[in-house]
Amino acid sequence: MTPSAPSATATTAGPRLAEPRGELSATVTTALRSNGDPEYSPRAVLTADPWGEDLQLALYLLYELHYRGFDGVDDAREWDPELLRLRRAMEARFLYALGTELSDAPRSVTEAFAPLLVEPVDPTGSLTHQLERAGKLWQLREYAALRSLYHLKEADPHAWVIPRLRGRAKAAMVAIEYDEFGAGRADRIHAQLFAGLMADLGLDPTYGHYLDHAPAPLLATVNLMSLFGLHRSHRGALVGHFACVEVTSSPGSRRLAKAMRRCGAGPAAEHFYDEHVEADAVHEQVVRREVVGGLLADEPSLEADIAFGCAATVHLEDRLAEHIGAAWAEGRSALRTPLEGP
Repeated sequence: MTPSAPSATATTAGPRLAEPRGELSATVTTALRSNGDPEYSPRAVLTADPWGEDLQLALYLLYELHYRGFDGVDDAREWDPELLRLRRAMEARFLYALGTELSDAPRSVTEAFAPLLVEPVDPTGSLTHQLERAGKLWQLREYAALRSLYHLKEADPHAWVIPRLRGRAKAAMVAIEYDEFGAGRADRIHAQLFAGLMADLGLDPTYGHYLDHAPAPLLATVNLMSLFGLHRSHRGALVGHFACVEVTSSPGSRRLAKAMRRCGAGPAAEHFYDEHVEADAVHEQVVRREVVGGLLADEPSLEADIAFGCAATVHLEDRLAEHIGAAWAEGRSALRTPLEGP
């Protein structure tokens, strides 16, 4: 018997679609719910705020089709040409804004990473320093809810770069990702460890649960890695992003582990960050010497792209820290909708 082709209308039992935040995100949600083409004017993209809630949510929804999809949405929409056309226009808007704000950013790997290899003399504005010293349990819960949009798919966006590398860079990247995915043990997958952290904090560990709560500055940080990961032309920038994350993870995780202990968050909450202190201290050396070094040896023309990926990551993390810090300084939630009590 000849096997039949997969159904063209297979749907995912994934997270539910988020509520729209403007014209573009409404266009995307309507198209996904109706299985029709997105109806929009090019001017709507050209005039959209590249940092705003509407464009960032619309991008996030389209990128999520490449991860878990959405409940009731046809899996085939992942490669729908009209949705891809809209996504490309929004990506161009996002990248133009990034390039404009980073026009003076370093173009060499050494310059881009040098500031990240030393602890800042003045940690003002650092969320992890703030949480370590004086963070409250409600702030740790908000921080975890926000970060869940990445950590529940931790390392997935970076895996896209593996077939685009070779030699030293590929071997080292696979070795690091192997650790991120639990080294062969499902219970050790970092995304699963973060789900345990969320449970300790009285949060819902369901994938995508806090999307409606997440403001644009958080969505932008996740969208950046998806954008880099889905385009071979941005492989250098994705390596720069990944290296930036690994270089800064260990000291930040050490501070967050202390914050979790001080607030009595729970053993799983402490363990997630303890795991990253140890693992990412090793990963930092491997990613800088072998992944970045190997890619530069193979494709030296990508150095400016690697530096840009690092600079863009720092820039968006700074924007997010500013948003969260400003809200907390006023004693209010940094989320679009405050969390319910634990």
